[in-house]
Amino acid sequence: MSSPQPLRLNRLLAALANEDYAALVSSLEPVTLNPGATLIEAHSTIEHVYFPESGIASMIANTHDGRIEIGMIGREGLVGLPAVLGTDRTPFSYMVQGTGKAHRIATLALRAVIAERPAILRALCLYAVAMSVQTAQTTYAYASFDIKARLARRILMTQDRADGETLLLTHEFLSTMLGSRRPSVTVAMQMLEGVGAIRAKRGRITVLDRDKLRDLAGDSYQVAEDEYERLMAEVQPGLTPTPSGNQVSDFDY
Repeated sequence: MSSPQPLRLNRLLAALANEDYAALVSSLEPVTLNPGATLIEAHSTIEHVYFPESGIASMIANTHDGRIEIGMIGREGLVGLPAVLGTDRTPFSYMVQGTGKAHRIATLALRAVIAERPAILRALCLYAVAMSVQTAQTTYAYASFDIKARLARRILMTQDRADGETLLLTHEFLSTMLGSRRPSVTVAMQMLEGVGAIRAKRGRITVLDRDKLRDLAGDSYQVAEDEYERLMAEVQPGLTPTPSGNQVSDFDY
């Protein structure tokens, strides 16, 4: 009788058929995600692909005006998509936001398993589509929404990938990720507090009312989340996507 498989806390790994996951598991290495650590350097060879189980990684564009976040990855996805899709590097870097855990696999080992079991690639490619929608929504948010709406979206997306209502987010970190001056973030934070959506204190933000955050974020939020659920339903037939507008996103854990 075969030994039971370990609990799969990463949703992409959990979506794989048992035999596909079994082909991967011997090459997966548990690692700790340390705040501020860079998992992948821009323009450098992608040596490993990471499947987060907890914690969050930011996809960062390094511009002449500083760094700005263009994507967010938690236990719904993986860090290192370009390597999965056939290239060995990316112009973006991937930085850990907060302490977490992940399983990583050497890029060459992952490609070898995919060559033997191509069904794995379908799940990862569907995630790539979801990630492209998220980055497109981020561009839309920067182009069409004020800092208050973008902050509300950023808080919602962070909570989607965290446990509980209290998030470790400083004004300085958010100003970097949102590409805005710190005073602007502070004013926006005070506005969100003023309507009772959050409580902010000493680098911690407690979500008090997700519905109010959704209202403030408008349609900059939920499109990517719904699309992820729709795509995941293609590899998990028993999963029924939840329409937008529900009180708690089906993207939450």
